[in-house]
Amino acid sequence: SDLSTENVADKKKIAVMGGSFDPCHIGHINLAVDAKEQMNLEKVIFVPTKIQPFKIGNYVAPDEDRVNMLNIAISGISGLEVSKIEICRDGISYTYKTLRDLKKILGDGYKVYFLAGTDTFLHIEKWNKSEELLRENCFLVGSRIGYREEKLKKVIDRIRKRYSSEIRIVHNRKFHISSTKIRDRVSRKLALADLVGEKVERYINEKGLYK
Repeated sequence: SDLSTENVADKKKIAVMGGSFDPCHIGHINLAVDAKEQMNLEKVIFVPTKIQPFKIGNYVAPDEDRVNMLNIAISGISGLEVSKIEICRDGISYTYKTLRDLKKILGDGYKVYFLAGTDTFLHIEKWNKSEELLRENCFLVGSRIGYREEKLKKVIDRIRKRYSSEIRIVHNRKFHISSTKIRDRVSRKLALADLVGEKVERYINEKGLYK
């Protein structure tokens, strides 16, 4: 039998979601939960990137704090977990390499998707080694009605034709939240309300992050 198609239906599906998560917020968590439910995923793995200090002029929360905040945010939600694969690695982390490594670790019983929001996916062709990333992987893209729909459709059509990538849409609940907005609110001593969840807000305050 053709090994490439054998048992594809039996594979457990997993999504990987990368980002600086500085800090993570309910938009990140809800995209993961919506993807898990709609695509029948076994789990979603958050992979916080190791931020290169020389690239960023602004304050960045330490790796350990970004991981801790993610773990706090997902506690009690089944099927979500955090991997420190990029944080523990020396040098710059490229997503294509991280996905290759995770696939090796997980083995053949899993089908791995890369999960991204609309804004991230619209710029994915500009990423370093984007050709390897797009040729080798399947994608789940968070999308919502009316938000950059036409542009996203064009980008997806182009990538499918050019790289033969499998790309599926997740209809996610949308929250107008960004990590930048949250950091700004902390610096102005404003409450984070429902942007990050009570426990993450407490952690930020206790650690004095983003002051």
